[in-house]
Amino acid sequence: MLMRFSSALIEGRLLKRYKRFLADVELGSGEVITAHCANPGSMLGLNMPGSRVWLSHAANPKRKLPYSWELIEVDLGRGPVLVGINTGNPNAAVAAAIENGLIPTLSGYATLRREVRYADNSRIDILLEDPKQAPCYVEIKNVHLMRDAGLAEFPDSVTARGAKHLKALASMVTEGARAVTVYFVQRGDAERFALAHDIDPAYARAFEQARTAGVEALAVSSEATLEGLALPHAIQLTLPGR
Repeated sequence: MLMRFSSALIEGRLLKRYKRFLADVELGSGEVITAHCANPGSMLGLNMPGSRVWLSHAANPKRKLPYSWELIEVDLGRGPVLVGINTGNPNAAVAAAIENGLIPTLSGYATLRREVRYADNSRIDILLEDPKQAPCYVEIKNVHLMRDAGLAEFPDSVTARGAKHLKALASMVTEGARAVTVYFVQRGDAERFALAHDIDPAYARAFEQARTAGVEALAVSSEATLEGLALPHAIQLTLPGR
């Protein structure tokens, strides 16, 4: 297991997701609670009322919303699959995978730092450094959209911020550094990855420009379980996309 949840998850039924960061969930006891939804995207296909969901519970008694929405069960015709919706988990998972040598293309660096300021006052998710080679800037994107069985896509809504990140990565390559975008898929049924051109054409254009500048791209999939996220594996990166 790559990343474990801090405590046992609690099952419920999704009533509605609203205001982007809130979700009403009915627990098994019949109690209805409001959980924090750590996901700024549209969650296309992952917010159907009545779906089985799982929540974590914070130990901090001062937290306003003690429950956090972690998983949802979906079925695209191949049987039920758990999908991770918490966009805060991929960064920690990728960092752990790199430190344990599970992403060979990102191995061989002496140090790993997270949330480092760079470029135009942005923050890079992971900065890999080594005295014997150029630094490597790693931007991580959470992926959970799947409209066709087996095909994971990003983004699920327009992301001007994502396009900005690609331009910043390209600027680092121009300065002599290495830059990589890791698309981290939080579901075990992904076989390949592509950009959702129809959802955000501007991001797709920024991606192609970044690739031309030398920014690398990598797609990995991690099975979401009730215990946490499983060890990731690389999946096919399909370009130019849909």
